[in-house]
Amino acid sequence: MIPYLVAMVLVMIGIYTLLVKENLVKKIMGLTILTNGIHLLLISIGYRMGGIAPILQDVNFNQFITTAVDPLPQALVLTSIVINLSVTAVALSLVIMVYRRFNTLEAKNIRGLKG
Repeated sequence: MIPYLVAMVLVMIGIYTLLVKENLVKKIMGLTILTNGIHLLLISIGYRMGGIAPILQDVNFNQFITTAVDPLPQALVLTSIVINLSVTAVALSLVIMVYRRFNTLEAKNIRGLKG
């Protein structure tokens, strides 16, 4: 129950940061916090108390099905971590280019952006 609450808090902090903060670096940090909350939620969904590794060994199949941990959320989270790292690196490089061009990191002070 606690990992679900922590995941929900992380997602809410990430969404709050994305919506309220004007600094572009803070928005990227909020996006990272948001995705980490989603990762925690997915790992928590795949967790089984007292579970065993999903490697079929010398146990009967029915016992394996009832005690094995689901490996799919782990694989999805691992892939998502790599994608999150790549998105963060590209976003930070774009923020560097924006700072060199406009000398500010505040979204509302950047000339040429409409909306």
